[in-house]
Amino acid sequence: MTLIVSIICLAIIAFIWWWFFGHHEEDGKRAQRRSGYQEIEVEVMGGYSPSRIILKKDVPARIVFHRKDPSSCLDQIVFPDFGVHADLPLNDRYVVEITPKESGTYGFACGMNMMHGQLIVE
Repeated sequence: MTLIVSIICLAIIAFIWWWFFGHHEEDGKRAQRRSGYQEIEVEVMGGYSPSRIILKKDVPARIVFHRKDPSSCLDQIVFPDFGVHADLPLNDRYVVEITPKESGTYGFACGMNMMHGQLIVE
């Protein structure tokens, strides 16, 4: 009986450790080609979904943010490497247009720098 309780306790501890300290990264979502652009829609609700966006370099991109969260933290989007700092209207779409010139990983965040996402350029 003691062995079973010990195994259950260890399993719970392992789960808690995985939940709080494990890397729960999504693979990312690729933008789709449309009329000379690559385009992707990002839902803004308690964060960004998808939070990892994959783009091709040297192809103009349209990242369409659809803000559904009324939180003031998520009312702005900032792409510091691309000089973008914009207000996101609530319950509407806002298009960020960029043309990534260099491969790499770039961050984006809310105006308070609390919610983050990644832009992966291949």
